[in-house]
Formats: sequence, C-alpha cells, structure tokens
Amino acid sequence: MADLSQVVLTEVDKQGEIDTVQLANSIKEDHQKIVGAVKSLQSLGDIVKVEQYSTKHWQLTDEGKDVAANGSYEARVYNAVPSEGITQAEIMKNVPNAKIGFSKAMQAGWISMDKSCEGGPKVFRKSESIKDTVQECMLKFAANDSKSVPENQKSDFKKRKLITEVKEVGYKVSKGANFTLTVSKAEVDLTPEMIQSGSWKTKTFKEYNFDALGVPPPAGHLHPLLKVRAQYRQIFLEMGFTEMPTQNFVESCFWNFDSLFQPQQHPARDAHDTFFMSEPRTAHEFPMDYLYHVKEIHSNGGHGSQGYKMDWKIEEAKKNILRTHTTANTARMLYQLAQQKEFKPVKYFSIDRVFRNENVDDTHLAEFHQIEGSVADFGLTLGDLMGIIREFFKKLGITKLRFKPAYNPYTEPSMEVFSYHEGLKKWVEIGNSGIFRPEMLLPMGLPENVSVIAWGLSLERPTMIKYKIDDIRTLIGPKVNLQMVYDNPICLLDN
Repeated sequence: MADLSQVVLTEVDKQGEIDTVQLANSIKEDHQKIVGAVKSLQSLGDIVKVEQYSTKHWQLTDEGKDVAANGSYEARVYNAVPSEGITQAEIMKNVPNAKIGFSKAMQAGWISMDKSCEGGPKVFRKSESIKDTVQECMLKFAANDSKSVPENQKSDFKKRKLITEVKEVGYKVSKGANFTLTVSKAEVDLTPEMIQSGSWKTKTFKEYNFDALGVPPPAGHLHPLLKVRAQYRQIFLEMGFTEMPTQNFVESCFWNFDSLFQPQQHPARDAHDTFFMSEPRTAHEFPMDYLYHVKEIHSNGGHGSQGYKMDWKIEEAKKNILRTHTTANTARMLYQLAQQKEFKPVKYFSIDRVFRNENVDDTHLAEFHQIEGSVADFGLTLGDLMGIIREFFKKLGITKLRFKPAYNPYTEPSMEVFSYHEGLKKWVEIGNSGIFRPEMLLPMGLPENVSVIAWGLSLERPTMIKYKIDDIRTLIGPKVNLQMVYDNPICLLDN
C-alpha cells in the first residue's frame, strides 16, 4: 500500500474534507495508523487542518457475542427442559451459565419448578414457546443497529455485561493554508555535507523547539520510606536528640523483654508473635549484677512494687529472637547511662527495622521500621510527653492527632497515638508512648527522681499518610510499583 500520508492528502484533495474513521473503514486499514499519518502531516506545518471529535457506541462483550451466536442463557435453560421435565441438578450440570439462565427463565415465566418430586426439585416448561428477545437485541448490536433497542434494555444488558459502551475519537481533516500533494520531510540536522554542497539553501528545516525538555540524566531514585526517614532523622537532630546504635537485628529475650519489665509469661513472647532464632539459639554475655536485679524485680518485686510473683528463668532470657522493637536498644543505652558516676539528662532516637510475626494485610507487615524517641531527665510528666509528640509531628506537617489511654508492661501511664489518614478516610494508630516504669529504670541504677518518657511509631504508616497510600504492601515488599518511586517528589516537608 502507498504511504498513508500520501493517501490522506490525495483523499483530502478529492473530497475537500475527510473523516479518519470513514477513511480507515473504506481502505480497510487500522484507524490508529491513519491517525498517525495525520499527526505526521500536522508536524510539517499548516498543510492540513485537523478537528477532533468523539462518538460513543455500544459494543458486544465476549459474553454478548456468545449470546448472539447461541442464544441467551435463559433460552438455553428453557430449551434444555423436555416435555416430561428434568431435575434442576441436571440443568445446573449441563447448561452453561445455568444459574443466571434459570433465574431469568423463572422470572420470565418460561419454566416452573416442583420441589416435591422424588429425587430432588424438577423443572417443567410453563410456556409452549418463547421469543428470545435478548439474542435478537445482541444481533442488532452486532449489526450496529442499537438505536432500535430501548434504553432501559441497554442498561440491563450493560449490568449483565453483555454490552459495553466504547468511546471512539476521530478527526475531520481538510486543506490547510499551505496544502500540497508533494510533501518533503523537514530536515532535523544541518550536516557538513549540506554546507559543503550548498544544498542547505534549498532544504526545509524543522523549527527548533526551545521549550522542549532535555533528556533526563540517568540517576538513582530515593524510595518514599528513605525520604521520610531522612525527614524524621533531621527533625530529631534539630530537636537535640542523639542517634542510638541499632545494628543488632538479633536480640536476646533479656534485653528485648526482661529488661523492660515484660513478664516471661507474656503473650508477646509466643511464637505466634515473635520470630525465634534456631542458630544461634541462645545468648551468653550479660551484665550479671543487672541480670540479678531484673530477676529479683520480676520474681519478688522491690522499690515499692510486688513484681509478678512468678519464677524467672534465665533459660527464657537467653533465647535469641529477631527484635520485636528498638526499645531493646533504648534499654541498653539507659543501662549504660546508669553506670555513669553523675547522671546527665539525655535525648535518644533511633530509626531501624524490627520484626513481628504478624498477619499481613493493608496496614500490617511482618517486617517494618520503627521510629523511637526517649528523653531521660528529672521530673518529666505526661504533659511533657504529649507536648514533645505534638511538636515532633507538627514538624512533619501532621497536626490531626489523638491520644488514647493504653497498657504497656514497661510504661505507666501509656498512650496510643492516632492520626487521621486522608487516603483511608479514618483515624489510624501510628504510635505508642508512655513513661517508663520504675520497675524498669531502678534496677538499672538510675536515680529515683529521674523519669524517662518515650514513644515509638512505625515509619511506614506516617509515610502512607503523607503519600496517601492505602495499602502498605504497595509501599514496601514485592508489590512496590517502581514508577511510583521514580515519580514521587524528593521532599514532602510542608513548611
């Protein structure tokens, strides 16, 4: 076939104006190829005038084509019923889409059913003959004669997924101011050969587009979690916090649970909630004086507490796990602080990975990042904790916060922190907080009038709120859309 651009020009010259859809049908060519030829002519200047239009028409789905060829489901059910009747089970087994067809045939009054028959419900013909209007309509759609089909029937057929409405974009093409039948492609480059021969004087060059964007240089792209993590870290540093070392993903139950005054019988230590290590199975190095004080506070109490009055076993404390929270690192840092000769107020933070044996859903993962902050000073109160949390999230641009009383084994009082999720349109829990219990702090050797306020939250949920992501699995894991990583802005700070 000749060049499609030339075909378009020839037809425009003959008719004055052409319709790309009609032209594609007349020469049996793909419409998109005709459109491509028109776009190519447009790029050469004012050779043709182009006016876009759109139309809508009904088109048969695969189910609709099946009905047009073999009859509606209800007609097939009717035709499967012999004069002596047939069991409902046989119809359901042998007729395609019998469930829909049976319901429609009953609704039309074509068949009846006797539930008292021996061997199960039996179906009989109620009408002597039927008219399959559904098939007739499908044949009209196939012949592009949908105008004679009533609108209410079209809506019903659409609900039954027999037809679908298709939008088609076409173009009206007519002669432009510089119309010509002989088109020469504009040159893009000025070559040395053109300059030497002087042929550039008779060439037509494509206009230079000064507004065109350059080719973006190849580069890596930061994941949204890394961007928000950098924001959190910067906020902590601006507020005078010191980052804790968090390189130990594997932790002993002693530091993860016991040092936090979490009883050895607590459900969180169950294999359903925690990943236990098989190799190495146990840890061996502990500060023995501190371990003795932890055992004593658990078993017999002290410092005004009665403890848990249960046997404390070092075998449980030695078990290695994938840490369930970075609070284990906070316990290590507070213990080191307690060993100093003179207590000095401190502010610690960490952002790192933790592991819990969770059921994965749109807001939970078995592996996620925890952000933790803690402040140790004299006379800190719950008001200090709420104020520092509000200031912390305010710097992130999250101002819709709620606090709810909660229970933690190692903090009293304790609070859950909620934020309104614009994507999910509901309040979601984004963190937990509280004041560390004396049963946790005093065995370490910290002064009695020292309080430690702390809060922890996941990195993923605030990131979901900021990026309006409604499923955590699309943010981290194998379902991540890499184009989302590429397209998202590098910074989300609102201030």
